[in-house]
Amino acid sequence: MDYFDNISYTQSHLFLMLFLYLFITHRYSKAVTRGICFGAFLILTLTDCLKLNLFPESSLCYIVMTAIQIFVTQFTGIFISGKRNWKVLFMGLSASNYVIMGSIAATILYIYTKDRWISLAGSCMIHVAVLYILYKGVRDIWLRQYEKEYTESWWELCLVPVFFYCSFFAISIYPRTLNQVPENIPGILCFMATMCVSYVVVLRYVESDSKRKDIYWKNVIFESYIKGLENQFYLLQQSENSLKILRHDLRHYSSMLSLLLEQGEYEEVKKVLAHVNHMAEEHRVRKYCKNLIVNTIISKMMERAEQYQIQVNLDLGITKEIPVNDYEFTAVIANLFENAIICVRDYQKEKRYIDIKIHCNEERLLVQMQNEYEGEVALDPVNGLPKSRKGENHGLGMQSFLAFSEKIGGDFACVCKDGVFLLMLFAKF
Repeated sequence: MDYFDNISYTQSHLFLMLFLYLFITHRYSKAVTRGICFGAFLILTLTDCLKLNLFPESSLCYIVMTAIQIFVTQFTGIFISGKRNWKVLFMGLSASNYVIMGSIAATILYIYTKDRWISLAGSCMIHVAVLYILYKGVRDIWLRQYEKEYTESWWELCLVPVFFYCSFFAISIYPRTLNQVPENIPGILCFMATMCVSYVVVLRYVESDSKRKDIYWKNVIFESYIKGLENQFYLLQQSENSLKILRHDLRHYSSMLSLLLEQGEYEEVKKVLAHVNHMAEEHRVRKYCKNLIVNTIISKMMERAEQYQIQVNLDLGITKEIPVNDYEFTAVIANLFENAIICVRDYQKEKRYIDIKIHCNEERLLVQMQNEYEGEVALDPVNGLPKSRKGENHGLGMQSFLAFSEKIGGDFACVCKDGVFLLMLFAKF
C-alpha cells in the first residue's frame, strides 16, 4: 500500500498544530495545551486514514472527513486561545494556508523528481523554513495585535485566508490535481508568493491602524489633562483673588465681631463666623485624590456633571504613586465617568446620580461605577460588557476598559438589574 499521501498529510497536521501552539496565547497550562493539540493531531490523522485508505473511492467520505478536519483545526485554535474572537479564527485559517504550501511543495517535488522520499524531505524543509520565517518575521507583530481589543474589522479579514485556501484548492486539488495539470505549477508558485506578501502587508496595515487608534486615545487623554490643568489654574486664580478680598475684609469682620461681643449678641456672632467660613469654603480648591493626573480628570468630569445637575457620590482612595500606567488608568476612569454622565443626563433629577468608588494603591485596585439606566442594555455575549448602539467607531471606551483590565490581570463584572447599572473592576498586585 502507498502511504506517500498519509505521510505528507501527517507532516502538514504536525506543523499545523505547531503554528497554532506558537501563534496563539494559551488559556491553559503548557502541558494541557500540548495535550489538546496532540489530541487534535490524532483526530486529523485518523480522518486521513478513513478517506485515503479505508474509503479512497468514496467522494462522500472525502467531503465529510475534510469538513470534520476543518472544524477540528479551527475549534482547536479557538479552544486553546486565551482570547476567543475573530483574531483567533483569522490565525487558524492562516495557519491552514501556510501549511498547505508544504503539501503542494511535496507534490511539485514529486512531479519533477519522481522520488517520494526526496519529495517528503523537501516538503518538511519547506514547512520548517516557512514556520521559522514567520516565527521570526511576523510573530511579534501578530501577538501585539492579538493582545489588543480592536476587533471591528477582523471578521472581514478572515475572508482573506478563506479565499486563499479556496483558490489553492481549486488550482492544485479540485477539479484536477497538479499531477494531472503540471502546467499550473508556475501559477501556484506565484500565488503562494502573493499570499505571503499579502499577509505581511495586511499585518503591517493592521499594526499601523491600531497605532493610529492608540495615538488618538492618548491625544484625547492629554487634551483632557491639559484642559483639566487649565481649569485648576483658573480656579486657583479665582481662589487667590477671593482670599485677597476676604483678607481685606477681615478687619471689618473683626471690628463687627468685637462690637457684637461687647453687646452680648452671641447669635449674631455665630452667624458672622458661619458666613466667613462659608466664603472660605466656597473658594477652596477641591482636591479629590493625591494623584495629580487622576485628580485633574476627576475635576474636569465633576465640572461636567455639575452642568447637568448630576449628583456624584465619590469615594476615592488613590495614592500619589500607583502601580499602573497613570494615563491608561485615567483614560479608563474618564471613559467610564463620561459614559455614566451621558447615560443619566436626560433623566429626571432624582435619577441623575452616579456612585463612584475608586481605590488604588500598591496592593490592589478597585473601580466601581453605578448609575440608573432606562430601557435595554445590550451586553456583548463574548466579553459581557455593554455594546454601543451608535454603530462603528463607538464603544471604544469599553474596549479600552477591557484592554486595561487584561493588561493588569484584573477581573471585571457588569450587572444590569432593577434599573441599576453596575460595572466593577478589581485587580490584586
